[in-house]
Amino acid sequence: MNIEQFERMRVGKGFVAALDQSGGSTPKALHLYGIDESQYSTEEQMFDLVHRMRTRIITSPVFNSERILAAILFEMTMERLIEGIPTAEYLWHRKGIVPFLKIDNGLQPAINGASLMKPIPELTTRLKKAVGYGIFGTKARSVIHESNAAGISACVEQQFEIAHRVSAVDLIPIIEPEVDIKSPEKNWIEHILKRELLEALDSLDSSQSVMLKLTLPDEKNYYAELVRHPRVVRVVALSGGYTQVHADELLAQNEGLIASFSRALTEGLKQQQSESEFDNALDRSIKQIYTASVK
Repeated sequence: MNIEQFERMRVGKGFVAALDQSGGSTPKALHLYGIDESQYSTEEQMFDLVHRMRTRIITSPVFNSERILAAILFEMTMERLIEGIPTAEYLWHRKGIVPFLKIDNGLQPAINGASLMKPIPELTTRLKKAVGYGIFGTKARSVIHESNAAGISACVEQQFEIAHRVSAVDLIPIIEPEVDIKSPEKNWIEHILKRELLEALDSLDSSQSVMLKLTLPDEKNYYAELVRHPRVVRVVALSGGYTQVHADELLAQNEGLIASFSRALTEGLKQQQSESEFDNALDRSIKQIYTASVK
């Protein structure tokens, strides 16, 4: 483990940029960027376009370590180059930004109100590859839709099973049991989820550290116990479909939480913008998210 990166994630000021859209979410990300599906016909062309978008973001002078602690990458992004350098290496050595990798294969249909991760048969190979590329940590996402204790328990159990495998190869896992912001039971889900997470964290030994990526809670500072837990490096918040303004407002109410926004980060960015227009729009987003993260 890179100790400098670990300390940066533990106490650094800033937020985590989520640049990990996968095959399922990439068309929407491209559409918001101003590229519709008529402009590509194959998956390879689609990923070429989204890599250009990510490259434009990462190489922008406003995308720097003064306000951004880390960035989460999709596997195909990790494997590609930016200015002739592997993306993770570029992030750390050129920008001072810690690289993470999304490792899940998407979601299964919901059972007991929770969409668990699909099986990851290639996880061992993926983790080995991540280590080789200089990745610091990983992220795996599941989603909870209902306040069903069985579903929430299964979700947390699966997340920690994966986290143990990640920790075994000396990477830091980000555990992401997203709560559906549209669920009418959101506050009850958060109540059960916090209890399950605290129990799982208490079962870890002193050699294990994790990060948590959680939906912004309904109740101010509701996750304070998780933020303070000795096994937790950092708690980051996902925007979950909230607008950037609303997500920033909620984040600012929660001491100790920092952002890990995806759509809210890239809101307002367009392929057609000039470099100065693009950099100015990205700078505004970064400034607002940073301010909410370091309140």
